[in-house]
Amino acid sequence: MVARVEAICIAPVASAPMRSLAEAKAIADVGLAGDRYAEKIGFYSPRQTDPGAREVTLIQAETLDTLRAMHGIELSVTEHRRNVTTRGITLRGLIGQRFRVGEVVLEGIKDCPPCEHLQGLVGKPVLAPLVESGGIRARVVMGGSLRVGDAVEVISAPIEESAAR
Repeated sequence: MVARVEAICIAPVASAPMRSLAEAKAIADVGLAGDRYAEKIGFYSPRQTDPGAREVTLIQAETLDTLRAMHGIELSVTEHRRNVTTRGITLRGLIGQRFRVGEVVLEGIKDCPPCEHLQGLVGKPVLAPLVESGGIRARVVMGGSLRVGDAVEVISAPIEESAAR
């Protein structure tokens, strides 16, 4: 099974409803064009984060399947507040690696557990069930277009190992 993008979503400002797109433009060191974090008008937790960690967020469709099956919680692709929904790849394994999504090269920066702000927006008890599987945050290394249906593939070994060579 080839890993694929199932959905792409952006929100123009903090707390605004997410809009589902068939295609988005990723801008290196910025994020997705038209998204709140690319525009620097997202909801920012007071917790510090790594550089680039707010450019693109991803979540696995399998996580949403498990949330529904095990906890009876339905989250649509526009509700979970992540930019990209994938299927067929373990996203946590991409932390510290570069990977390609369509024309775009991303670098996995860190995990993206849910926050109280998300739980408040969706009105569903998602904190505990998603604490270990809320997705990842990624930096845009090389911009371009990404589309629903694009393949997701690892293109480098973990960054620390590559730098040591």
